[in-house]
Amino acid sequence: MDPSLPSVILFILIGYVLSSFDNRHHNVTRRYDYCVLGAGPAGLQMGYFLSKARRNYVILERNSGPGSFFNKYPRHRKLISINKIYTGRGNREFNLRHDWNSLLSDKPDLLFKRVSDEFYPPADAFPQYLSLFVRELGLRVQYGVDVGRIRAVQSATGRHYILTDQHASDYTCSVLLVATGLWVPHTVDFVGADLVEGYESISTNPQDYKDQAVLILGKGNSAFETAQSILGRASRVHMLSSSPVRLAWQTHYVGDLRAVNNELIDTYQLKSLDGLAEARLEKIVIAQQKEEGERRLAGKKKEKRKQLYLMLNKYMHNRNSFDATQEELPGHHIDNFPMRKPYDRVIRCLGFRFNFSIFDSSACPPNSENAKGRLPALTPWYEGKNTPGLFVLGTASHSRDYRSSAGGFVHGFRYTARAVHRLLEHRYHRNPWPSTQLLTTQLQSWILKRVDEASGPYQMFEMLGDVILLRGSHCEYLEEFPLQALPQLSSLSGHEVSMHGLIVLVMQYGKKKIDYLGRSRAETEWTNAWKSNFLHPVLYYYKTLPSVEEMKLRPNGWPLPRPQAIHHIVEDFLTEWDAPISHIQPLRRFLEHCLQTDLRAFYAESCFRSSLTHRMPPLFCQQGYLKQQGIPRNSQLRQRVHDAGLTHTKQDVGTSNADSTFPNYLVPAGASMSSGLKLDL
Repeated sequence: MDPSLPSVILFILIGYVLSSFDNRHHNVTRRYDYCVLGAGPAGLQMGYFLSKARRNYVILERNSGPGSFFNKYPRHRKLISINKIYTGRGNREFNLRHDWNSLLSDKPDLLFKRVSDEFYPPADAFPQYLSLFVRELGLRVQYGVDVGRIRAVQSATGRHYILTDQHASDYTCSVLLVATGLWVPHTVDFVGADLVEGYESISTNPQDYKDQAVLILGKGNSAFETAQSILGRASRVHMLSSSPVRLAWQTHYVGDLRAVNNELIDTYQLKSLDGLAEARLEKIVIAQQKEEGERRLAGKKKEKRKQLYLMLNKYMHNRNSFDATQEELPGHHIDNFPMRKPYDRVIRCLGFRFNFSIFDSSACPPNSENAKGRLPALTPWYEGKNTPGLFVLGTASHSRDYRSSAGGFVHGFRYTARAVHRLLEHRYHRNPWPSTQLLTTQLQSWILKRVDEASGPYQMFEMLGDVILLRGSHCEYLEEFPLQALPQLSSLSGHEVSMHGLIVLVMQYGKKKIDYLGRSRAETEWTNAWKSNFLHPVLYYYKTLPSVEEMKLRPNGWPLPRPQAIHHIVEDFLTEWDAPISHIQPLRRFLEHCLQTDLRAFYAESCFRSSLTHRMPPLFCQQGYLKQQGIPRNSQLRQRVHDAGLTHTKQDVGTSNADSTFPNYLVPAGASMSSGLKLDL
C-alpha cells in the first residue's frame, strides 16, 4: 500500500467534516425577539434602547462597519448637520438642541464632539463616531450580513419575520425594526436618461470639469453641493427641476437648501454664467445632435464626447430616440429658449429612495403617498401599514413628517426611535409609557423647564409633544408622544384620560407667509402671542381625547384638532421662555382656566389668613401650608421650609368658579380662557 494513502484519506475526511460544518453554519436559523436591520445611526439608536432594556435583539449590517452610507455620501465630504459645541450652557438636554449628530445614551460624554469640533464636520467623522458608540455601549452588531429577502409568516405563536442573508442563513424575529436608510438613487424616466451621469458615480475632482458646461438635474442639497464644488472650474452651471428652489431658512425644513450650499444663487442673481430653471423632468429629453454624414461614419470610433442638448419631448419626431436633428432642437422653435446651448455633461442629483426590493409581498409596506412614493407608508406610530410588527426607523420613516419636521435627520429621528421603543415596551412587555407624577401646583414650573430645555419637542416640532393627563390635585406628565397618534394614546401608552381632561404641549412655527428678514418678522407682544412666526410653545386643552375622525379633520396646518382652549407663549429671541410678564403669568392664567383652580404661590402667612377666611383655600396652601409646609417671609426659615419639600396628596381638591369673561388677545385664536378666578367664601 502506498505509504501516503492514509494521509490522503485523512485529508479528505477533514475536508468533508469542515465542509459539513460550514454548510450547517450557513443554513442555521437564529431566533431573536427583535431584529434591527441596519447599523446606521437609527439602527444603533434603537440598539441602545433595546440593550438598556435587556431585550433579546441583534443588529444586522451588510457592510464591515457602522454608518457605511457616510463612507461615500455626501460625495463632497462635508456634513451640513451642525455641531455646535459651545452654547454657553452646561445643560446637556439644552445642548442637544444644537448638536445634530450625537445619539442618545446614558453616557454624558458619548457625544459627536469627541470625533470633531468643526461646525460643519467632515463626513468621515460620522462612521468614527458610530464605531465609538457601538464599542463603548457594547451593542450586538453582526457585520457582513447582507439580507436579500424578508418575508412574514403566521404561526400558532403569532406573526414573525424571517430574514434571509447571502449565505441562505435565516434570522427569525417577532419584531422587525427596519433602519436601512435611503441609499438607492432616485431616478426619473425620460428619453436620454442613459446619457446622464449619477450623483453616486460622478467625479468629485473639480479639475475634471474644467471649462465644461454642466447641467444638473435637481435643486436639493446634493445638487447644490455638486454645483458649488465645480463653480470655479466649469464654464457655466445650470440647474433644472420641476419646482423652484426652497430655502431652509424660509421653510424651516432642514432638508431644503441650506445656506452653506447656496453660492450658485449668488452667481445666478448677480448675473454670472450660472442659472436656475424649472421644467417637469418627465417632459424633457437629453439628446445628441445628429450630424450630417453620421451614417457614413457609424463604423468609425468617435473619441470625442458628443455635446448634449436639453430638449422637450413634444418637439421630437421619434420620442424613443435621443438623436436629434437641427429641426428638433428647442432653439429652432423658440429662438430665445433659455437652455438652447449644448452641455458637455448632464448630472442627476435627485436624492435617494427606500429599498423595497428585499421585501416579500407578505412583508412589504406600501409606498407612501408623499415624497413621490420614495418612502414606505407608516402608521402614526411608525409601524408599516398592513405589516404589523414591522417598524421603520430613521430617514426611511420620514414619510410621517416629510417636508414638515426633522424626522428624516439624526437630530430628529433619535427621538422618534425612543418613542417607538417606549411603544414596544408597552405592547410587548406591559411597561407603560414613562411618566412623571406632579402636584398640580408644580405643573407650571415643569412646563417652563421643558420649553426652555427639552430637545425632543424642539427638534421634532409639531410631531412629538408632551401630554399632560390631569388628575385633579395632581397630573401625569408624558414626554415626547407622537402627536398624530394622540387618538390611540391609551392603547399605545397604557395611560387613561380622566374626567379632568388633558393638555398637550407642542412646539410650533407660525403659518403666515412673511418677509423672513423684514422688520416685522417677529412678534414681541404677549397679547399677540398667537401671531408668533418663529418656533414657540403652544398648549392645547381637551376635555376628552380627540378621535381619529377629528384628527383627520383638523384645520389645515394644525398639528392637532381644534381644542376647547389654546394658549400660545409668545416667541422669544433667545428661545428662553422665562419672562415673568410675557411668558409666565399668561401661562399661569391659562392653566388656572383649564384646571379651574388658583395656581398662585402664597407665603405661609397669607395661607393662614386664607384658611381662616375662606372655605376653600388656594390649592398651593392646601398642598403646602395645611400639610405643615409653606414659604415664610422670614428669610431665616426659608432654607428649612425648602428642605421639607412638598408632599403628594391623592385627594382631589374642590375647584372654584371661574369668571366667564375672555381676554381680548385670545379671541383671534378662537380660544377660550378665564380672565380671573374667585375663591369660595
